[in-house]
Amino acid sequence: MSNVVEVEVLLEGVLSIRLNRAEARNAVNLEMAMAIDAALRQLDEDPALRVGVITGADSVFSAGMDLKAFARGETPVLDGTGFAGIARAKRRKPLLAAVEGYALAGGFEIALACDLIVAGQGATFGIPEVKRGLIAAGGGLIRLSRRLPYHIAMEMALTGGLLSADRAYAMGLLNRLVPTGEARRTAVELAQQIARNAPLAVAASKQMIEQAQHTPEEEMFVLQDAVAAQIMASADAHEGAVAFSEKREPVWSGQ
Repeated sequence: MSNVVEVEVLLEGVLSIRLNRAEARNAVNLEMAMAIDAALRQLDEDPALRVGVITGADSVFSAGMDLKAFARGETPVLDGTGFAGIARAKRRKPLLAAVEGYALAGGFEIALACDLIVAGQGATFGIPEVKRGLIAAGGGLIRLSRRLPYHIAMEMALTGGLLSADRAYAMGLLNRLVPTGEARRTAVELAQQIARNAPLAVAASKQMIEQAQHTPEEEMFVLQDAVAAQIMASADAHEGAVAFSEKREPVWSGQ
C-alpha cells in the first residue's frame, strides 16, 4: 500500500488509517485516493477488523483536493467510490474521523463521509471551494445540508467561511470535542467500544440509520422488520442472550 496513507491494525479489531502527506497539508491526490480506497476495502473485507479510524497529522487533517495536481489534470476521484476513494463508498463497517487542525474542502468531505467525528478543540472546518471556482462536489453540499441548520449550511457553501470546532460541536456535527491533540486517542477508544458489540448488529444498525435519512418511516419499518428477523435468528443473538444469563462477556462469531 502507498506510504501516503499509513494503515495499522490496533487492539480489538480497529483499523487506523492515517493520511500521510503532511508536507502537502494532507492534500488529496490520486495516489492518496487510491490508498484510502484500498484501506477501506481492507476494513470491509477482513472479518477480524470491526471499525476504522481515519486521522491526519497533528496540525492538519486535510486541506482537501491537491490543487497543484488538479491544475496538472489529475483528479482524485475513483469510479464507484468517488472523491478520495471515500465520498461514495458503500461501507458495512463503521468509520470514525479524528480531526486535528484544518479539515477543509475535500478534507471536510472525508470527515463528513465518516459515521462519527471526533475533533480537537483547535479543529476548523469549511467548504471554501467557491473561492477557487469549484463546488464541494465530494459530498459536502449534500451531507452538510442534512447535518446543519439550513442557513448555516448555506452560509458555509456560499461564503466559503470557516466553522470552529466549538460551534460545530454545539450544532451536533461532532460526537466528541476533546482537548487539542486528543482526537485520535478518543476516537480509537470510541471505536473499540463499538468493536466490542456484535458485528452483525452493528452493521445492521448502521444500515438502518443510513437508510432512514432518505426513506419514509412506514417503508423503513418494513425494511427494518426483514433485517431484524435475520439478526434475531443469528448465532450472535443467541450468544448475547446466553452470555447475559451466564453473566459473562459474549464471544461474537459474526454469524
